Amino acid sequence: TGDLERLVEADLLGQLALALGFTLSFVLLHEAGHRTLFRQRRLNDVIGRLAGFVALIPYATWRRIHARHHRYTGWQDLDATTAALVPRPIARWERIVIDLAWRCWLPLFSIAYRIQSYWRIGRIARFLGPDAPLTRMRLAIALQFLLYLSLLAWWGPAEVLATLGPGLLLAFAAQDLLLLSQHTGMPSHLSGGREVQPFPPREQGPFTRSLRLPAWLSWLLLHFDAHELHHLYPGVPGYLLRRIPYVPPNEVDWLDWLRESKAMTGTRLLFGAASAEARS
Repeated sequence: TGDLERLVEADLLGQLALALGFTLSFVLLHEAGHRTLFRQRRLNDVIGRLAGFVALIPYATWRRIHARHHRYTGWQDLDATTAALVPRPIARWERIVIDLAWRCWLPLFSIAYRIQSYWRIGRIARFLGPDAPLTRMRLAIALQFLLYLSLLAWWGPAEVLATLGPGLLLAFAAQDLLLLSQHTGMPSHLSGGREVQPFPPREQGPFTRSLRLPAWLSWLLLHFDAHELHHLYPGVPGYLLRRIPYVPPNEVDWLDWLRESKAMTGTRLLFGAASAEARS
C-alpha cells in the first residue's frame, strides 16, 4: 500500500510538472514570437518553433495572428483571437456545451483558441489578407501535423494519452484562466466592416486586464500575467516588464478573478449579458 501511494504521489507530481512545462512552452512561444526572448532573431525563431510544437501551435501562424492581435486590440471583430466572441445570439446547444465545460473545468476555450486562430488556414486567411504567406503557413501546419501523427504512430495513442493527457488537460485548464482574463469582459469596439484606425500601444490599456499571480509564479512565467504592461510596451521582454514604474489600473488578484469568473456561466463570461439565447 505504501509503495502504491508513493507511485500515485510521484505520478501526480509528474503531471503537475508536465502541466507547468506545457504552460511554460506557451509563454516561451509568446516571447519568442515577439523576438524578445533573445537578442538574435534566428535564435528566437528556433526556440519559437520548438515551443510552438510543444504548445500545439504552429509558430508560422502564431507570429502573424498574434501581431494582428496587438495591432487591433480594442477592435474585437478585427482580432482573430477575439472575433469569435463578438456578442451574438447563442443557440441552446452552444450554451449547454459552453456552460458545462466552464463549470467542469474542461478547457474548451484553450482548444478552440488553438484550432480557430492558428490551425484553420481558411479562417486565418480572412484576417491576414492576400499578402500573407499562406503557402508557407500551410506547409508549416502540415509538417507539424505530420510530426504529431508520427509520434502517435511510434509511441501509440493509448500511451500518449496516459502519459501526456492529464498534464496537458491541466495546462489547458490553467491557460483558459490566463487567456480569458486578459480581454474578456473588457471594453471593446466593433468595426462593423468599416476601415478603422488601430489603437497605438500606449492607448491599449483600457482594453486589457492583468492578473496578479504569486511573485514566484509570475517570475517563472516571465511575467505573462502583466498583460497591461505587455500591451503598453510590447517590445519590452516579459522578464523585464515588472521593472517598469507603472501600476496597471486593471490588475486584479488571480484568486479574486477566479472566484468572480467561475461565479458566472461560461456564455455570460465569454459573450456578455447582452447575448440572447437563440430559440430552436
